Amino acid sequence: MARILLIGGHGKVALLLEPLLVDAGHHVTAVIRNPDHEADVAATGATPLVADVESFDTAQLTNLVAGNDVVIWSAGAGGGSPQRTFAVDRDAAIRSIEAAEAAGVTRYLMVSYFGAGPDHGVDPENDFFAYAEAKAQADERLRASSLEWTIVAPSTLTLDEPTGRIDTEATESQSVPRADVAAVIAASVDDPTTARRTISFNSGDVPITEAVRG
Repeated sequence: MARILLIGGHGKVALLLEPLLVDAGHHVTAVIRNPDHEADVAATGATPLVADVESFDTAQLTNLVAGNDVVIWSAGAGGGSPQRTFAVDRDAAIRSIEAAEAAGVTRYLMVSYFGAGPDHGVDPENDFFAYAEAKAQADERLRASSLEWTIVAPSTLTLDEPTGRIDTEATESQSVPRADVAAVIAASVDDPTTARRTISFNSGDVPITEAVRG
């Protein structure tokens, strides 16, 4: 059993992930910003913790992550202003990486997206540009860290029923159900061969536990 701190605990993927982690025997603390969401998180079996990671400095985040075995970053600004996107998806994410290093929490999983990176190719005039830039910089900082990191990079998210199967060999983004993304994260937590790897994927034909195995 691992003690897992899940940052962004009320996201659509996170709410599907929490019961998978709990059922696997892990103790999950789910960080949320809005106290109105506590009941939704508690219903998954996770323990809700209200904290605004956007406003926390590195020392506060270090206190937040200390005592856990795994940090999962699944938070995001959810669009809106580029300023807030950079504040959450880049700056707060990077502070959480530095906090994990400072607290000695060696395992860190980042939820990113298929095609993230410095060569993302998103036009600066596109509304998605700030997010693409923010994720590229956060992912780059994570790869340069001392942590046992895994970057989970799904393609376009859907609300389709899960298939339990993915394709990690695809070179172009297609789509994948959110529930399968949750299953990929859960499988990656429990599989040490996923450390220091970026797992980009669409829906596919390979069972998830087999597909993530290094």
